[in-house]
Amino acid sequence: MTAPETESLRIRPAAPHPPAWRAQAPVVAAVALGGGAGAAARYAASLWWPSHTGGFPWTILWVNVAGCAVIGVFMVVITEFRAAHRLVRPFFGTGVLGGFTTFSTYAVDIQKLADGGHLRTGLTYLAATPLAALTAVWLAAWSTRRALKWRQS
Repeated sequence: MTAPETESLRIRPAAPHPPAWRAQAPVVAAVALGGGAGAAARYAASLWWPSHTGGFPWTILWVNVAGCAVIGVFMVVITEFRAAHRLVRPFFGTGVLGGFTTFSTYAVDIQKLADGGHLRTGLTYLAATPLAALTAVWLAAWSTRRALKWRQS
């Protein structure tokens, strides 16, 4: 029996890793830039189609529905059909679409409607937004899968 080689028993130091902030900085920057663009687009939509006090907040409802539909298409395309650069999802999915769609404005609109004596409208909006948004993301994802599979065959 021979003695093991001493070189093979030595533990080699691991390659140095860059600090975590260096690895995350491009992702944070992509989300921030995308979020600014998405929020600016939502603000532009609210200027273009303002909601009236006490009226149904159609603008934010349709912004959330449209954003969810785009999320459905986007996620199917980048996760099931095409590889994307590592910053595409943080920039567009989290940043742009996260800044465009809004839960906070939705919640404030419900509170304003309830406080203004429009409880029925507020409750309708409370139920309609998640129902419409979930339907939009499901339909968009289903349609995208179907269209892309048809195109590939």
